[in-house]
Amino acid sequence: MRNMPTLRDLASTIRSKNAGVDHITFDLIFKERANFEKVRDSGVLSPEKVAALYRIPRERVTDFVVFEPANAIKFTIRREKPSGSPGEHDVFGAQQYAPLFEVEVP
Repeated sequence: MRNMPTLRDLASTIRSKNAGVDHITFDLIFKERANFEKVRDSGVLSPEKVAALYRIPRERVTDFVVFEPANAIKFTIRREKPSGSPGEHDVFGAQQYAPLFEVEVP
C-alpha cells in the first residue's frame, strides 16, 4: 500500500508527444494550484530525476520548464532515433508518459 500520492493522483494531465522528429515533449498540468506547488517544491521532477526515471543520459533531457501561469511542468528529451525510422517504436511519441504515473510525491 502506498503512503504518498503519485503524479497520477495529483496531475490532471500527463502526456507525451512529438516535438519534431528528434524530440519528445512531456506535459504535466495541474488543475489545483496546491498540487502543482507540491510537485514543484518536492524535487521529484528535475532534469536529473527525469534522466534517471527514463534511464537515459542527462544530456538527452534538452529542456525542463516549470511554467507557473499554467500550473504546468514540461520537459523534452532527445530521441535515440528519429520518429519513423527503422526500429523506432513510437512514431508519435504518445506512449512515453507512463513511467511518470507512479512517481511518488512526498
